[in-house]
Amino acid sequence: MAAHVEVERKYEAGSGFSLPDLRDVPGLSAAAEPRRHTLIARYFDTRDLRLARHGITLRRRTGGTDDGWHLKLPKAKGERDEVQRPAGAAGDPVPAELADLVLAYTRGRPLVAVAEVRTDRTERALLGQDGIVLAELADDNVTGIRLEPREDGVTTWRELEVELVDGEQDVLNSVGDRLIGSGAHASEAPNKLSVVLGAQAAPDTHPTETRTTAQVMSAYLGAQAARMLSYDPRVRLADHDDDSVHKMRTSIRRFRSILRTHRQLVDQARTEPLDAELKWLAGVLGEVRDLEVLQARFRAQLADLPDPPAEPGWLAEMEHLEHQARDRLRGVLSEQRYLALLDRVDTLAIDPPVREQAHKAARKQQRKVMARAWRKVVKAYEETGKATQEQDRNAALHKTRKAAKRLRYTAEAAEPVLGKPAGKIADRAEKLQDVLGDNQDRIVAAERLEQIKPEPGSASDGYALGALIVLQRCEAPLADLPKIWRKAGDRKLIKRL
Repeated sequence: MAAHVEVERKYEAGSGFSLPDLRDVPGLSAAAEPRRHTLIARYFDTRDLRLARHGITLRRRTGGTDDGWHLKLPKAKGERDEVQRPAGAAGDPVPAELADLVLAYTRGRPLVAVAEVRTDRTERALLGQDGIVLAELADDNVTGIRLEPREDGVTTWRELEVELVDGEQDVLNSVGDRLIGSGAHASEAPNKLSVVLGAQAAPDTHPTETRTTAQVMSAYLGAQAARMLSYDPRVRLADHDDDSVHKMRTSIRRFRSILRTHRQLVDQARTEPLDAELKWLAGVLGEVRDLEVLQARFRAQLADLPDPPAEPGWLAEMEHLEHQARDRLRGVLSEQRYLALLDRVDTLAIDPPVREQAHKAARKQQRKVMARAWRKVVKAYEETGKATQEQDRNAALHKTRKAAKRLRYTAEAAEPVLGKPAGKIADRAEKLQDVLGDNQDRIVAAERLEQIKPEPGSASDGYALGALIVLQRCEAPLADLPKIWRKAGDRKLIKRL
């Protein structure tokens, strides 16, 4: 089950609005003859509108050219990932595959019909040179009815949608400018359902004030909780490295880092059990992510060889292991343990279990938290110079990397309070984290290669393995470390806070 990216712009227009001539819009050469459809869409959600409040729509639509179930997941402004399934019979429940994709939002609550929308659509293909369809313009007269809970009244409005097909973003912008110039205006509603549901479908928002340390923590933790949740459906969908596993795992790391760097200000009896559960989830994601990273590294290095060999059997087996790990991950994301963890994350992000002193003004406390996190980086790095064995030095470098990562995330959280100096610390900690991460990737890759036994009699597999082992030994990712450390370890950074 795959998703495609929907890129569109929405505009509102009055009943007397007339479409302008679009043929002279830069990049367009013609507008095709209009096609007219009547679309009937029934929208499904939990009774407390958990999907709508996160900008997600799940509907069964008939009419037009794409009858069926449509699940739309927000991606970026004006962009959504869309997953479709066949319409089935009118009374059929939500397809299990789609219900599973939004399980992290519904947490097992039943999906019911919450609204019905009728759209009388006039659709025009906007053509470029050689008749290529660059975009579709839909002129919609819409009627919406609230079903759950049932309310009296009907909502009607006119809406224009411009959806990208084979064109570039410039086409959308140019067409949008022409529509606005003719009297339309950009719609503030993310979708038709939000118009029908009104204020009850307003998006969930997390506190953003940062006057106290408690507020700093809540703002940052809330952002990471929302980010983690947004990648859940994409992780379930992914069958290859699309960065969703990495980003979901990173949001967990950020969440855990703030709890750890602020541990003196929180009730650890409440945060440590949650930290253990987050570590468990990060580990399951990490199993997939590690295999993604190793394969990408090995394939890129093999492709750079003067005479690239055919893909070795052991690398294909690694891909098979990744698919198995993805299946296990999907299973975990459907477990009650995971859903309970999400509930605990939401609760803690909204109201972190902080001690009394965390309700004081944030600036002074955030300086202390930042300084403490920075000193841990310095201490870890100093251990690398004391190590006499390569294994001990690598362990100290890895410890430095983890400390730098926590410093970076702590600085990101503190930047709204401490300003540019905190941002500079975050940037330099990230550079330190990256160079040490490259070194750790090399170490992990070398260890993995040493464990591989190529198929007997396969000279190509053996050659690929041997070449990769040599490449890991020859890499020197730490060549820039002294220069990067001089900036990251500069005491003046902390004094400027």
